[in-house]
Amino acid sequence: MMAEKEQSPYPLAPANGYVRSDAEAVRAHPDKQRKKKRMKCIAYIAAFAVFQTIIILGFALTVMRIKSPKFRVRAASFTGNFDVTNSSYNLQMNAQFTVKNTNFGHFKYEYGTVRFAQNGVRVGEANINDARVRARSTKKVNATVVLSSSNNNPALTSDIVYGRLPLTISSKLEGKVHLMKVFKKKKSAQMNCTVYVNLGMHQIENLTCT
Repeated sequence: MMAEKEQSPYPLAPANGYVRSDAEAVRAHPDKQRKKKRMKCIAYIAAFAVFQTIIILGFALTVMRIKSPKFRVRAASFTGNFDVTNSSYNLQMNAQFTVKNTNFGHFKYEYGTVRFAQNGVRVGEANINDARVRARSTKKVNATVVLSSSNNNPALTSDIVYGRLPLTISSKLEGKVHLMKVFKKKKSAQMNCTVYVNLGMHQIENLTCT
C-alpha cells in the first residue's frame, strides 16, 4: 500500500508570486461603488441642465414673446339719425370695437382716435379713451360716431344712388405690454377695416379687418 502523500499546510502561491489579501478586495469594492455613484450624479446633473434649458427656452418662446395686440371693429348699428338725400348723408353709428391682447402681461394703451373715410375723404371720428386690457383677454369698447358727407367727395352721388357707402376704418393705439411688473415693451394695436353701409336697409355689410 502506497504511502499517502503528505499535504502541505500552506496553500500554493500563484505563478506571479502575488497573493491579493482580503483587505485589498474589500477596499476595491467600495471604490467601484463610489465610481458608480459619481457617474449617476453626473448623469442627473446633465439631465437637470437639459430640463432647465428646455424650460427656459419654452418660457422665452411663450411668455416672453410679446405680440402686438389686435384692434378691430366687432359690430355697428344705426339707431339714431339716418338722413340721406341725393347729395348728402348724416348718419349716427353706434360702433363696438375690440382690443385683443394675447400676451401673458396686460396691455395699457393711450387715448386714440378711430377715423372713418369714404373713398379717401374723412367723414367721421370716434374717440377711444385710454384703458388697460388684461393678459390674454379681449376688451370691448363702445363708441358713437356721426358720419357726415363732404362736398369734396366726387364719388358721393354715385355711391348714394347705388345705395351702398364704402367706408374704411383705421386707427392706431399706442401703448405698452407689462410682464410680471418688471418688463415693459412698447407695442401698438392697429386697425384697418373696410365695410359697406346699406342705405336702404340701414345696416352694415361685408365687414372685413386685416
